[in-house]
Amino acid sequence: MSNSAKEQRQLRLGAILHGASGNMSAWRHPDATADASINLDFNIATAKKAEQGKLDFVFVADGLYINEKSIPHFLNRFEPLTLLAALSAATDKIGLVGTLSTSYSDPFTVARQFASLDHLSKGRAGWNVVTSPLEGSAKNFSRAEHPEHSLRYRIASEYLDVTKGLWDSWESDAFVRNKNSGEFFSAGKLHTLNHQGEFFSVQGPLNIGRTPQGRPILFQAGASEDGKQLAAKHADAIFTHHESQQQAQAFYQDVKKQLVEQGREPDDLRIFQGVSVIVGDDNEDVERQYWETARLVSIENALNYLGRYFEHYDFARHPLDEPFPDVGELGQNSFRSTTDAIKRNARERNLTLREVALEAASPRPVFGGTPEAVADGLQNWFDTQAADGFIISGGTPNSFGHFVDRVVPILQQRGLFRSDYSGDTLRDHLGLKLPANQFTQ
Repeated sequence: MSNSAKEQRQLRLGAILHGASGNMSAWRHPDATADASINLDFNIATAKKAEQGKLDFVFVADGLYINEKSIPHFLNRFEPLTLLAALSAATDKIGLVGTLSTSYSDPFTVARQFASLDHLSKGRAGWNVVTSPLEGSAKNFSRAEHPEHSLRYRIASEYLDVTKGLWDSWESDAFVRNKNSGEFFSAGKLHTLNHQGEFFSVQGPLNIGRTPQGRPILFQAGASEDGKQLAAKHADAIFTHHESQQQAQAFYQDVKKQLVEQGREPDDLRIFQGVSVIVGDDNEDVERQYWETARLVSIENALNYLGRYFEHYDFARHPLDEPFPDVGELGQNSFRSTTDAIKRNARERNLTLREVALEAASPRPVFGGTPEAVADGLQNWFDTQAADGFIISGGTPNSFGHFVDRVVPILQQRGLFRSDYSGDTLRDHLGLKLPANQFTQ
């Protein structure tokens, strides 16, 4: 990459709306809003704080299956699109990204929902495309079994072909609404999809016009090979997570290479690393903040948290202080990249089950330290092409506010991050070009 290209490259930042920020027991923290996952005022305040910092978007995760051992935040939380619609009325510029599964929904309905959100928000909608990792999801949708990992991604790829085709049903100037002539729309600018595929049969057209962004921004979450292939073909952005800078750099290069193989440009997709942060006056302050939240997690809760990644496996049956047990292929059809990383980390560091569970349930922040140290860490990953941006999760209930107030100004002073929004849409914020309508190319 040339020096001039590096100078033009801008850091991107999102914020995750994930209940009381921190670990699974952070809701018990004295400063936490205990019902944050179902508290509209809390979510509005967090979104406005992110908008104050000129962040690109807020991000709402989701899942379709719970049991009594699930993370407290997951037991009682808003459906993403409903929440984002409310946030669209309470904010002006910030992007609104929500998770929705291709395994347990219909393309026509989802295309209509996200197009509606894009119109409601004047072009700020984004869809985080997931295939649903949890085996139990099938039980909530009258399905005999959860689709196998690679099958889920085949379904997702055709699903996105359909939704993108439906979003192209109308050209941007199709609705003329000429009161004098009586012409409501230009017939030549309406396009019917007539999709017949392996998994879907969808005629169209969509009953809502082309959106302000051309179509909503498509995120893909995860780091599996199937996930990377799906992203390289369809996505505008990836939400992933890597433990080390080297792993993140390898992932970054691989995805950008696959984009080219798909006939796209490397700059057509933004890679976001999900990171937790704790901002303090010094290292001692950061350590104090970390333990204020970490000490709230019991070993029982930590085992339950770990088990979710492995198809809700009961790790309590194993001795806590012996090496992490061999659980075979558990997790391969759910959180594959995450469970692979957990097992690899346990093996390489010779960790006990207790150590693995506590680290998983209360991970140390990826970037913790003074505001300058956190800014340095983010800049280093950005400059070395480990990421195009970051989705920030607070390591404690107070961390996100500290990040906006103390770290963002440093990134702005360094010329890495915007001081104000230069456009109105999420596509503008991410610096992505408008997609062509496939029926008019």
